[in-house]
Amino acid sequence: MLTELICFVTVVVILKYFFFDDDVIDVGTSDYNALFTVAERLEKLYGGKAHVGLQIPDEDSGNRQSIDLVLVTKREAVVVCVKNASGFISVDRDGTWVCTGSHKTERLPDPVAEAKQLVPILESYLEQRGITLPEGYLSCKVICSNPKFCTIGSDSFPSEVITYDQWIQLKPESNMLSGWIRGAFHGGKKEMQESIHEKLNLVLSTAPMWDRLELKGNKFVLGEFLEFKGDGEDIRALGNIRRSKVSRMTIQKTSMFGLAHSKLQVLYCLRDYRGEGASASDWKEVTVHSRTEVKIQPKGSTKVKDIWYILHVFSLKPRDKIRQIVTKEY
Repeated sequence: MLTELICFVTVVVILKYFFFDDDVIDVGTSDYNALFTVAERLEKLYGGKAHVGLQIPDEDSGNRQSIDLVLVTKREAVVVCVKNASGFISVDRDGTWVCTGSHKTERLPDPVAEAKQLVPILESYLEQRGITLPEGYLSCKVICSNPKFCTIGSDSFPSEVITYDQWIQLKPESNMLSGWIRGAFHGGKKEMQESIHEKLNLVLSTAPMWDRLELKGNKFVLGEFLEFKGDGEDIRALGNIRRSKVSRMTIQKTSMFGLAHSKLQVLYCLRDYRGEGASASDWKEVTVHSRTEVKIQPKGSTKVKDIWYILHVFSLKPRDKIRQIVTKEY
């Protein structure tokens, strides 16, 4: 009887390990996933570089302004705001979007006005970094990427808005036939000099941005990496992992079919301001107890009074994987 019970438990553990996806961390990733999906598709369509999750300093307010992404091509740069809104969407007289779903109605502040406000802020920042763009080179778009986005009175949407129906019709540049697609991101401007184009990408790649947490299953979270939490010995071992020193880290748990005590394996890469990426030899490893937690404060969670609720603690269970955390120093 004991032997049968042991065999049964062993089979259950193995089946659970291989066939059940119980390691998905529920942190509300849909909006972030939409952002990275849009960025990836724009890069494929236009052959440019999409810089995601920027936090651009605003001299007037003294705060950083969050920009979903900036697409840089040889012809122009575009500030892109990604809206993951769903339901029946209409535009009010003041530009507010009214989103009517099956259970509730929401109002979104004018996304186009918000996008337009980000353009001069980004231009000012670029000037401080030594880049003065030609007039009209930097524009803005609002992309609605949710398949459940349905327009009411599509003519009322400004030209800066790319609805979902338009979004799925976008084709690679060589196949752009219709007028609105041809003008969606290209306004007939001359190509920039290669040196300016490269400098713009370099500046944006080193601009302040949100930390990026990539979860198993190609799910993302933008926010701020706060700290590790665990035993004192483990925390001391992880002491070298600081934003000023580390640009990227990969975290995963290792165990033998869930039967042995699992360990938390942390691979991290030191910052190299001279180049991009890292070779296999550049990665360093720290192994700590599996009960070590990773704390991330997601983007938009700013109310101090709700700190215990907005602070998401990623306590990695066996087989849970945080594929990587990309941090930016600012």
